Amino acid sequence: MNKIYQKLSIGLIVLAIFGLLNLQCSANKNDHGFDLNGMDKTANPTQDFYQYAVGNWVKNNPIPDEYSYWGSFSILAENNYKVLKEILESSASDTLAKKGSNIQKIGDFYASGMDSVKIEKLGFQPIEKQLKSIASIKSKSDLINAIAWGHKLGGSPVFNIYAAIDAKNSTAHIATLSQSGLGLPDRDYYTKKAKNSVETRKKYIEHITKIFKLLGYAEVASEKNAATIMSIETRLAKASMTRVERRDPHKTYNKMSLSEIKTLAPNLELDYYFEQLGFGTPTNFNVEQPEFFKEVNKMIKQVPISDWKVYLTWNFINRYAIYLSSNFDEANFEFFGKYLQGSKIQSARWKRVMRTINNYLGEALGQLYVEKTFPPDAKERAAKIVDNLKSAMKNRIENLEWMSDTTKSQALHKLSSFGVKIGYPDKWKDYSNLEIDRKSYIGNVIIGRIFSFKRNMEKLGKPIDKTEWGMTPQTVNAYYSPTRNEIVFPAAILQLPFFNQNADDAINYGAMGAVIGHEITHGFDDEGRKFDADGNLKDWWTKEDGERFDKRAQKIFDQFDSYFPIDSLHINGKLTAGENIADLGGLTVAYRAFKNTDQFKNNEMVNGFTPSQRFFFGWAQVWENNMRDQALRLRIQTDPHSPGKYRVLGPLSNMPEFWDAFGVKPGDNMRMTNDKLVKIW
Repeated sequence: MNKIYQKLSIGLIVLAIFGLLNLQCSANKNDHGFDLNGMDKTANPTQDFYQYAVGNWVKNNPIPDEYSYWGSFSILAENNYKVLKEILESSASDTLAKKGSNIQKIGDFYASGMDSVKIEKLGFQPIEKQLKSIASIKSKSDLINAIAWGHKLGGSPVFNIYAAIDAKNSTAHIATLSQSGLGLPDRDYYTKKAKNSVETRKKYIEHITKIFKLLGYAEVASEKNAATIMSIETRLAKASMTRVERRDPHKTYNKMSLSEIKTLAPNLELDYYFEQLGFGTPTNFNVEQPEFFKEVNKMIKQVPISDWKVYLTWNFINRYAIYLSSNFDEANFEFFGKYLQGSKIQSARWKRVMRTINNYLGEALGQLYVEKTFPPDAKERAAKIVDNLKSAMKNRIENLEWMSDTTKSQALHKLSSFGVKIGYPDKWKDYSNLEIDRKSYIGNVIIGRIFSFKRNMEKLGKPIDKTEWGMTPQTVNAYYSPTRNEIVFPAAILQLPFFNQNADDAINYGAMGAVIGHEITHGFDDEGRKFDADGNLKDWWTKEDGERFDKRAQKIFDQFDSYFPIDSLHINGKLTAGENIADLGGLTVAYRAFKNTDQFKNNEMVNGFTPSQRFFFGWAQVWENNMRDQALRLRIQTDPHSPGKYRVLGPLSNMPEFWDAFGVKPGDNMRMTNDKLVKIW
């Protein structure tokens, strides 16, 4: 399942836009969709457009204690949570709900999660059975069995396994083995020697020690266990691919037969492993990181069983601590929430329970959400806007000077083949075999994880379900999937009041239009371009055009590498390349579409600003935010999205349309020099 989400490309963009358009307009309709009070007119737009456009908003909107980040996205998310809370509370109070119905399951799950008195009383008793099972491991076969059960229970001890669409045969699923097994956010946290990395490892060891003490271990034993865990995880980390390497779909596609993988890693005992999972052993696999599994094979033989027991205990408790009594839950937050991300307090309990239900009964909750919120005409309106942007992209491709007609033909074919999903699935997921009650919150979580794992693995050997969605309707987000060649817009971002009737075309195209263009461009970024119209990993470029693309893309790598958002930590240009290319392409395509509007043609001024100026205000307003230093460091190291400020400064400094709108001259900060100028789509 994780691989599906690794391929979903946009993240927070759309959500920020649609909510932003409404929220700010409702505050002052005379602003026509752009918050004039958020501007810092003392700043110079030719030097720092972000500060000019939204500087006062940033100054006057501190981060609430429960958040590590606060921006347009956060405001809209809070509004969406209120709707979901009403649904959850109504479901929980419906004592007449039919047993087995979605309302009964959602209501019981919510009630079990909100019963903090019972959860507090039980401590870690609900997982004692699993902990005792790990403690009873005596042999390598027992170890393999425990790893298999860890996977069934929704964890990823040592490695990860799931069914994913075969990147070279998009009509079939393939069993996929990938690196995993770490407790820290990324391999680099284990390997870097920078002061912050060293401190994080120290704090992590202290956190592990604390959790073992809560389990009843003595101080000395807890410290020893923490050292053992750190040793095993460090070894796994050093064998892992970097996030940049994992962005290359060719590097992570290594198809192997069962006999080949048995030769690569015989100690995995795959036949026995799959027997414990309850599935027949597949005949073919995609081993995303073969070198990682070579190391795992060595470790299974070399690491003492006693050490593996300690590691598996930690891997399990680390996954489930947030569902236990407050001493475990708060200890987890102290490290992962407060230390790593800078949040000062936890979110309210109902929010945390709501997010859990979203994970395991997402589409059941989604059906109720759609009934409550989704207007009938939203799909049609959204589809028209998408068609508008696809037409603009078609025009851009046809007029590219650097691309040959041969590659253009294939690019246009891919664009015309784009699938578009809007609102909610045509076929809802069936939860009839998922039994939920009010007896145990963590019991419901375990059942939900087993259900989700089984449903994913059962895809092996079955045709691709083209109606399936990778997000729920209530998720305020959107994505592009390369193996399906489709863009998807859930209901949460496509209903009133997200489509702002008070905003002028300039703001709507600069925000909403640029986002849709961003999604479309993902099909042609440095990763998406490697997939064809059918979603297969197949080179459809001429050699010369591929080289021209790479040369142009290198400039955007270099540009973002030069940004230092905090201290000496710079943005990773290669990690963020796909998003940066999509931002620039999305804005370029959206501006092309905007030029067809009456507002642009008639040069209609609003609040003293030209249509072109307001177009760029729309984009800047999407990314107004504040972020804690801890969260910023985490994002720079792990997130393929650049921090919001640089998603404004970066692409706009490459756009002549922006230069013309604000009189940006050669030598100004907001204008790239000719030798560094990025122009791809």
